[in-house]
Formats: sequence, structure tokens, C-alpha cells
Amino acid sequence: MGMNQTPAAERVHISFFGKRNAGKSSVINAVTGQNLAIVSDVKGTTTDPVYKTMELLPLGPVMVVDTPGIDDTGELGTLRVKRSYQVLNKTDIAVLVVDGTLGKTAEEDALIARFQTKGISYLVVYNKLDLMPPEQQEELAKSACGSLESGNSGREIWVSAETRTNIQELKEIIASLKPEDVHKYPIIADLIKPLDLVILVVPIDKAAPKGRLILPQQQTIRAILEAGALSLVVRDTELKATLDHFFSQGIKPAMVVTDSQAFARVSRDTPPDITLTSFSILFARYKGDLETSVRGVAALDSIQDGDKILIAEGCTHHRQCDDIGTFKIPNWIRQYTGREPVFEFTSGTEFPDDMSSYKLVVHCGGCMLNEREMKYRIACCCDQNIPITNYGILIAQVTGILKRSLEPFPEILKILN
Repeated sequence: MGMNQTPAAERVHISFFGKRNAGKSSVINAVTGQNLAIVSDVKGTTTDPVYKTMELLPLGPVMVVDTPGIDDTGELGTLRVKRSYQVLNKTDIAVLVVDGTLGKTAEEDALIARFQTKGISYLVVYNKLDLMPPEQQEELAKSACGSLESGNSGREIWVSAETRTNIQELKEIIASLKPEDVHKYPIIADLIKPLDLVILVVPIDKAAPKGRLILPQQQTIRAILEAGALSLVVRDTELKATLDHFFSQGIKPAMVVTDSQAFARVSRDTPPDITLTSFSILFARYKGDLETSVRGVAALDSIQDGDKILIAEGCTHHRQCDDIGTFKIPNWIRQYTGREPVFEFTSGTEFPDDMSSYKLVVHCGGCMLNEREMKYRIACCCDQNIPITNYGILIAQVTGILKRSLEPFPEILKILN
């Protein structure tokens, strides 16, 4: 992903649902003005939703998701429908495409009920206006209003993907359904003042992507820039010399933010009167739930041999032998607890519905997941009383510096005392 693109996790996710005969792909192509829908000789060959980042005016940067038909049959079909439903967990705006010549059926009504339960803004699009009796077409084309009910949308519109009737109106309605910016806290802006010096510690090891910074690092630098503060990025091996240099000039950095994996060393090298935290703690607060993660990590103290721990990653990057999720974290947990738990792993969009067999869930920072999906995963665990924490908070706990790394957040610190 280029530095100049809006990160996928920060884009509004617009998902298109519908039966296989509704013309969903044609509507997507008409709205986006490009062929992104699946074209194949065999009907229903896609098992997975198709994601496409794009600019959709008047909305701006969006992620458009084309899902498999909700009426797919057979064993594979059932899997496809399940995948379509999973998309709901990351959907900000849902567009249900209905074949206007056939009207809505029980399956579509069931999907609308799901939108409502999950609090997703949605829109019903009746396609194939051009196939309706000519005397009805004009009247149906005008009925594109529908009122916005109680923050959720009961909007309906008739369109023709074939003749492009009402496609512009459809885009405008989609834009009007854009969710408010839901982040309760900024990334870092409320913790720093203009011209504060913030030192960001980024180890360059085998796991670091060649030639670039990972997403949370880019976003933190951007947030410091916007706050009018100064950021200096160093490797963990240069931190001590950097701090000594500033102290000798009479300059005291306001804050050090580190990659969690370098926590232990960075904590040693950073004097106690300088605020220290990590990227993952900033991002747990920004897009998930820092309090839940801090409460969740306490479960480590009661882990027994044979207890099941789920380690969940949001992305599916290629694993390395010393991969943090599959290797380092299990080792740290074994050392910390002195026990032999059983580890299970999921990555990407897989996340189990039934969490009851787990004693603890350890999630990555979720930089590739949007806030809706991250909150859904946290809610799944909370609803089933399963503690959930994230990589950074777990590392801070096992290295004995969780209290210190939470100092910028006194209200969370209270939980530990």
C-alpha cells in the first residue's frame, strides 16, 4: 500500500448484498464506473467477497465489497453465504440489491433484519427498472426518497443498471448514509502539545517490512504532525545515545512510543520521568477498547496446563519462523505462567463465533481491521465472558512494564491498582 493512499481500515466499507439473479454485479459496476464484479463462465465460482479500494464521489475513499449471492445452494453455497454474512461485521453501509421484477422475498427480509440488529445503515435497491411496465417506470423512478428513520435508513430506490437510470441518485444516497467518525479518542493528539518532542522507536529486524514503516507507525507520525509536535524516529539500538544527546543539550523529550517487541530494552533506556507507551497501546485506545484489553490480560495469572488460548491476527501476512503470533507470544506466555496451555491460531477474516472453549484471546493490534470489525470481535468475547487482550498489552505485562506503559492513561491505571 502506498503512503499516499487512505489505509483500508480507515475507509468507509460499503458492502453490496443480493441474490444471484438480482444484477448485483451490474449495479456495482454502474455505481463505481469500473468493472470490479466477478466475471466467470461458471455461475457462483467466487467463494469469497471481493474487496476493491476506490474513490467514490461524493463520499471520498471507500472500500467496496461484492459478496457472493445470499441464495447460493449446496455445501459450497452455504460456505459462500456464511462468508457474505461475515462481511457484515466490517460493513459501514449495506446496499441490498433486489430484482425489481420479482420483489423482496423472505431471504432478503431476513438480511434486512440483520442490518437492523447490527445497527448498520442500509439501503434497498430495486434493480431492472427498465424491465418494468413502461407506464410504471416513471413513477417508480421518482419514488427514490424514503425517510431516514431513527438513525437507521429505511431507504429504497429503483434503478436500472442497464440504462443507468437513478445511478447518480443512488450514489448520493449512499454518501448520505456515511457513518459519523466513531473514534472516541484520537491516536495521540490529546497526550501532546505543539512543539513537544516525541521519540518513536522502531526496531528494524527480520520481521520489519523492507523499505517501509508499518501502518500504525505511519498513522502515529501523521497524528503528531497534525498536532504541531515533532517526531523523531529511531531504532531501539540508538535510543539511549539519542536521549543522552538531547539531555546534554538540555532538551527533555515529552514522550517515547515504542514497538511492543522492544519494550523491555526501551523501558531500561528511557528514564522514569519520561512518559513511555507503545504503538499497540495507543491503537487499542484508538480503535478497540484499552480497558477491556487491560482487564483481559489479568487472565494470564490463572492459566492452567491444557487451557486453550486463541491467538488471532487481523491480516494474513507470510509467516516467518520467529513470527510474533505463532512463536514469540506462546513462548512468552509459557515463561510467564510456567504452564503448558494449548494454542490455537486464526488469521485474516476467520474468527470463531463460539468462544466458549477459550480461557483467553490474544488479538493483534488489528491495524488491518476497521473499527467496526475490531469492536465486533471484542463484543463476541465480552458477550461470552471470555477475556481478550492484545499483543502489545500482553508483552508489556510479561515484561513487567504494563503499569509504566499505561501512565499516560490514569483512568485505566486505576484498574491495575
